Amino acid sequence: MRRALAGLAAIALLASGCGGGGDGNPTIKVSAAASLKRAFESYAKSFHDAGVSFSFAGSDELAAQIRQGAEPDVFAAANTRLPHDLYADGLVERPIRFASNQLVIAVPAGSGKVKSIADLARSGIRLAAGAPSVPIGSYTREVLAGLPGGEAHAVERNIRSNEPDVAGIVAKVAQGAVDAGFVYITDVKAAGGRLRAIELPASLQPEVVYEIAVVKGTDHPDQARAFVRGLRAGAGRSALDGAGFGRP
Repeated sequence: MRRALAGLAAIALLASGCGGGGDGNPTIKVSAAASLKRAFESYAKSFHDAGVSFSFAGSDELAAQIRQGAEPDVFAAANTRLPHDLYADGLVERPIRFASNQLVIAVPAGSGKVKSIADLARSGIRLAAGAPSVPIGSYTREVLAGLPGGEAHAVERNIRSNEPDVAGIVAKVAQGAVDAGFVYITDVKAAGGRLRAIELPASLQPEVVYEIAVVKGTDHPDQARAFVRGLRAGAGRSALDGAGFGRP
């Protein structure tokens, strides 16, 4: 069925006079955590083994889509649990770690309302966080669990929205809809000066690790594996470095 659909898609592309891969190359589909958007789109420009189309969203949503029958060629998550769960169920090849990140508090660039994590517990502060099921939300709860009980509860009461991915948090903070939000340092760097990062105390910093895997049943295994390899050493690694991601 997948090959039949791919054939129909190819015919449609030829009929419209355009194609994603160019030079007869196939196009691979990559489902990736929203925080990877800048780095992956940069990498795709220099990836010559295939054209690349992306679906960026919360890692949990993308994993659920694979379980429900979606067939990307590659899955990249902002944690290790989701790829490992898919691997245990035989849906992806063995995942590999390819990047790390740092959790920070993002505030609007010109705002001085929040200066440290202690300020997040003040009455009247409005916060955005990730939903508990998405990696950014899970990392945020890990940080809050390290705070004294009363302070943690006060911060939780100030959370005004639980977003499905980190892009939603960035938008809320940049627009001034909230006073601060928990995001990755790479998101602040990608915001074009609209946001400022407040670092967390080292004792509260969670270990943020990204994993990637080729999805079982892909029609383009060689190209999918080449895309993954390039994130460890090559153009993909350079794109990740440029976007501020750390080494795994």
